[in-house]
Amino acid sequence: MIEHIANIVGVDAHIDPKNKQINAGRCGHRPLQLKMNSFIQTTIYGGNYMKVIIAAAQTGGHINPGIAIANKIKKENRNAKIMFIGTTRGLENDLVPRAGFELKTIEAHGINRKISIQNIKNMFKTLKGFGEAKQIVKEFKPDIVIGTGGFICGPVLYAATKLKIPTILHESNAFPGIATKVLSGRIDTVLLGFEDAKKRLAKAKNIVVTGTPTKINKVNLSEDQKEKMIKELGFDKNLPIVLVFGGSQGAKAINSTLIDIIKNKVNTNYQIVWASGPKQYSMIKDNLKELKINIDKIKNVKIIPYIYNMEEMMNLADIIISRSGAMTITEVAITAKPAIFIPFPFATENHQEYNARVLVNAGAAKIILDKELNAERLSNTLNEMLKDKEKLLEMAQNASKVAMQNVEEKIYEEIKKLVK
Repeated sequence: MIEHIANIVGVDAHIDPKNKQINAGRCGHRPLQLKMNSFIQTTIYGGNYMKVIIAAAQTGGHINPGIAIANKIKKENRNAKIMFIGTTRGLENDLVPRAGFELKTIEAHGINRKISIQNIKNMFKTLKGFGEAKQIVKEFKPDIVIGTGGFICGPVLYAATKLKIPTILHESNAFPGIATKVLSGRIDTVLLGFEDAKKRLAKAKNIVVTGTPTKINKVNLSEDQKEKMIKELGFDKNLPIVLVFGGSQGAKAINSTLIDIIKNKVNTNYQIVWASGPKQYSMIKDNLKELKINIDKIKNVKIIPYIYNMEEMMNLADIIISRSGAMTITEVAITAKPAIFIPFPFATENHQEYNARVLVNAGAAKIILDKELNAERLSNTLNEMLKDKEKLLEMAQNASKVAMQNVEEKIYEEIKKLVK
């Protein structure tokens, strides 16, 4: 319509939907760039577009749910304008631009409870971040501000509440973090990954258990697909497969235990797919070389730095061994796999153990604390699980009962309730 009106008065015009502007000018003249007001935008696009800020920083467990929420908003509101706020130090600097979203950074740090010079410095830097967050929010004028956990939520969501902008905070862990506890009484809605977290947020105004968004889905692999994957791994189709990983960077305690299992050749009745983590792969290769073991020629074992087809691999596995971040717990439940969790002992508020116990209490997983982990304990637990196929099936069914369905839809419904 705008192009038609412009052509009547002898002006060439086209719409740039990315920047929400009209580029117009007479032939031979420098084109004008006209920002579209809300009436023109509504006329052209058939409705108002949503402006959203998402606070997500540091780890994939915080950033990936934020990206999943952003993608859902874009799917439902294709002209939505979405900005992420993070730090200069975390994975957001890679993951957010890679997902196609704008990223602004501020000074923000987690505050350690121990008194130290560095902690005091971080407190002052974070105070500066509160001012930076407020300025970004004021300039962007979002319809809603969403946080997906971690200390970045403190300055960003606090600024939004001061500016009377609707707020949502998504907490993926079973034991809510400090930022979530502090903010829960101020923000409009708290979304939870696990029901267990509800009892720990007594001050929250509105709580909705939605689950945590993830890219991993339950996939029923065909026999041909399974055989192809097993052949590529160099495995025997008659032996069960155990998938082991310790997060994107690997886990030293788990890796050391796996080396002992290989050295003692105790994995005769099961096969291991082991994602060691890119930074630890070379070290493991050297350690095995000292033991006269070729990393590429270990019977019943496939060691790789990183798994890029994680959805397929999780659906192929019979048992999963891993740390117990909220995202991993969610994915294990979705794929309905029996698991052995080894919680990271230094996680804030020991939240990984609380996460693991969600599936342990549901009868879907076993837990081995990091301080109790060794090759004998892990091997005995594995063998005990593998010898009882009916019990394994029951654990898988119990895991699927914990999995939340239609997570993104539930989250988007809560966003719509707050955006006018």
